[in-house]
Amino acid sequence: MKKLYGEQRRQILLEKLKTAEEPLTGGELAAFANVSRQVIVGDMTLLKAKNEPIIATSQGYLYMNSQANQEISRTIACHHQAEDTERELKVLVATGVTVKDVSVEHPVYGELTAGIHVSNSEEVDAFMQRVRETGASYLLELTGGTHLHTITAPNVAMLEQAIAAMRENGLLLEENE
Repeated sequence: MKKLYGEQRRQILLEKLKTAEEPLTGGELAAFANVSRQVIVGDMTLLKAKNEPIIATSQGYLYMNSQANQEISRTIACHHQAEDTERELKVLVATGVTVKDVSVEHPVYGELTAGIHVSNSEEVDAFMQRVRETGASYLLELTGGTHLHTITAPNVAMLEQAIAAMRENGLLLEENE
């Protein structure tokens, strides 16, 4: 494919994201547009600045279309140590929910939120592999293990099942703690 330029490239990339059924990596988009991955990062930033609902996940870029907006979300308070992160994510996705993000309340910076966007065990494995490969720290390490997750599901019953599973596994921050 010939090299795409500027606004034309961004419009074509936007259409590709809108029709993708799964996240597209910066490398995939760069190869498609015949540009560097860094150009793609800039393009995604410009598209987000135009209020396009694009999110960057550990699996790639996603366009948050109306189908995703039909899901119900809930924020849950969790508490555990870093070594329990993989178990926590697998407990949640095993109930059928998507873990959208993680947030912590930092004493200096205020609320810090990072996208996770995992819906199944394979995505959790890929997320954990990226954490190991990069040596990245978890946000919960800033707050002694206390953090929030936004979880989404097609119905309330699935959200309730996820919360019950977190409680059973001792991963939920309870009011009496």
